[in-house]
Amino acid sequence: MQQYPQHKQRVIIYTAKSMVLLSLLFVCVGLIYISTHFMSRPLTHKGFSPPISTLPNSNSSAGFAALPEKTAAWTAPQESSIPPGALGDSIRYGRELIANTAKYFGPQGKIARISNGMNCQNCHLNAGTKPFANNYAIFFANYPKKGARSGKTDQVTDRISDCFQRSLNGKMPDKTGKEVRSMVAYFKWVGQRVQKGEKVGGTATAKLAHLDRPADPAKGLLVYKEHCQSCHGADGAGQKAKDQLTYLYPPLWGTNSYNDGAGMYRLSNFAGFVKNNMPYGIDHNNPVLEDEEAWDVAAYVNSRPRPHRAQEKDYPDLAKKPIDAPYGPYPDHFSELQHKYGPFKPIVEFGKSTTASMGITRGRQGDHRGQTGG
Repeated sequence: MQQYPQHKQRVIIYTAKSMVLLSLLFVCVGLIYISTHFMSRPLTHKGFSPPISTLPNSNSSAGFAALPEKTAAWTAPQESSIPPGALGDSIRYGRELIANTAKYFGPQGKIARISNGMNCQNCHLNAGTKPFANNYAIFFANYPKKGARSGKTDQVTDRISDCFQRSLNGKMPDKTGKEVRSMVAYFKWVGQRVQKGEKVGGTATAKLAHLDRPADPAKGLLVYKEHCQSCHGADGAGQKAKDQLTYLYPPLWGTNSYNDGAGMYRLSNFAGFVKNNMPYGIDHNNPVLEDEEAWDVAAYVNSRPRPHRAQEKDYPDLAKKPIDAPYGPYPDHFSELQHKYGPFKPIVEFGKSTTASMGITRGRQGDHRGQTGG
């Protein structure tokens, strides 16, 4: 092997070290350039990251802020909190009567045959415990109260009577009997945490914004066929339960349905109910129907034939009559047809202009009793 003089070996070593250091310096400079020039740009949509416009930020309502807002509402007490003993038995029996009314008071009822075969919970879902489904949260605490529809001071039993005579198109059971007393015990237990006059979220039904047009039964038929017919039938007759004593899905019109004096015959009540509860299984946090669809399907269902109830004595003070009460007389010049289907905005504006100077409060949609089932 050729041997270099000692000083030449040192020159070679120093030169090699210098080249290594220069190479490392170039690598560092290159990395710095790449990071400042490229990494400051957002990754494209072709990679794993979405476009920057889809990402949420603190100054935008997009992204996470655009997710549906969940509505806080009243919740019923747990059944496990029902007390033991005679009181608990009465509460449980009251709940059973609400859930399976027809077994006791329907056409084949084992106590009396005084109703159309529907159950109270067909309008007051989950035995009156579901938010925005005519629940009983404020029911017991609100009585006695001056009723706009009756024009007198109503007791809890008067309200039960309304439901039997209107929604169940029947007669009132004995107000002093075990069954009515058990219903009252159940109502009191359900609303035990609510005080008289307290504002509670999720009672009665949702109040939907009025349309700028009349609700349309023809459009409602299309909604009904798509979302309702599979359960309630093309003829609206509903489906009976296996025992043939109660309804799994109640009749929406016809001789076995609610009469035209029931709360559900008012369009605002029906529309608000289906918006947050139908098709069966949904709730107010995941509605399926658009507001217009809810109004239109309500118009279709309530355009169909049903039993009639004489209502000439309802709302003796016409100023307190709801704008969508579908029967006269009225404190204005609008037709019965417009009061039934709308548009309601002109009626509202007329009411404001004529009653403000007189200090009269016109009846508001959907709130005349805190419940809309009866």
